[in-house]
Amino acid sequence: MENTNVIRKVYIGLGSLQAFIGLGALAGGYGLVKDPSGSALGLPSSFLEGSPFPNFLIPGMFLLVVHGIGSMIGAGLSFTRKRYAQEIAIVLGAILIAWIVIQIVIIRSFHWMHVLYFILGVVELWIGLYIRRRSFKAA
Repeated sequence: MENTNVIRKVYIGLGSLQAFIGLGALAGGYGLVKDPSGSALGLPSSFLEGSPFPNFLIPGMFLLVVHGIGSMIGAGLSFTRKRYAQEIAIVLGAILIAWIVIQIVIIRSFHWMHVLYFILGVVELWIGLYIRRRSFKAA
């Protein structure tokens, strides 16, 4: 009974984390797709120097689809404790970590939100691994 209650709370925490990431990514991704110059979001085009992108359209689409829609799907799976929720969390967490590292390398700049989202990616990845480990022990 206690084990089930702990896992239920972990899934709720994971779903909440994914919803937070997803909502922010939906807003940011939509903003970049709507205005690929990035000016509406206060992003200078100089951030793209050294990147393969002429504007923020492709990064915005990735942000919108992978981190936005993907994280919202992950949240739904986590809140309902579906079978693949932990695998989705592991993949999304790893992608978020890589996204932040690549972003820092490309823009050659650092913002406090990089730290926040890097940590959120690590936490998401860790929770996915935790659930997977607990699921295999229970089986």
